[in-house]
Amino acid sequence: MATAVPAERDAVARAAFGLPGTEVIAAGVGPALAAATTATALTRAALEGAPYALVVSAGIAGGFAPDAPVGSLVVADEITAADLGAQTPDGFVPVTELGFGTVTHRPPEALVREVAAATGARRGAVLTVSTVTGTAERAARLRERHPTALAEAMEGFGVAEAAAAHGVPVLEIRAVSNPVGPRDRAAWRIGDALAALTEGFGKLAPVLESWNAYDRPHGQ
Repeated sequence: MATAVPAERDAVARAAFGLPGTEVIAAGVGPALAAATTATALTRAALEGAPYALVVSAGIAGGFAPDAPVGSLVVADEITAADLGAQTPDGFVPVTELGFGTVTHRPPEALVREVAAATGARRGAVLTVSTVTGTAERAARLRERHPTALAEAMEGFGVAEAAAAHGVPVLEIRAVSNPVGPRDRAAWRIGDALAALTEGFGKLAPVLESWNAYDRPHGQ
């Protein structure tokens, strides 16, 4: 399981402690560092002869109101790099429309359903951005381009890229700490979101223990 910072790692670890084969790491902030750190962990596990069966990107996030209110839990049915592409006079063009790369990874559909059922999480797209949204205008543009988006964070796509390079499925789970839009730090509820993250992962053990799509001995 890969989080961005130690506070998120600790919130997940409090619930995941004792789940066989689980490692919880603070992979760093942003898609590049998260990808590099996750890839290193996956490579190490493979070289040790105990490859992971699943990578989970987890942490807190901004939620798109009103569908993902503060304190709610979101599980990604798609993990999309929302600002990977080119800005043109006609608007934003994703890198895929430029003829190369990828911008979306899709977690296993059955696993997403099981996680949502076990935790009460809302299902939708989680956007990965390198620059956090700070205006209502940008929030509206993102939602227009990605109408199923529920949350915005900074690491999921990087974690998913590392998982894909190793042929390992990925999952992303986020607890909402603030609305996507104008930055109002006084309104952030980071403590509540971390508590929701711990509570959600506390309900995941049976799902993760039973999920072995690749029949591997460990789950991340």
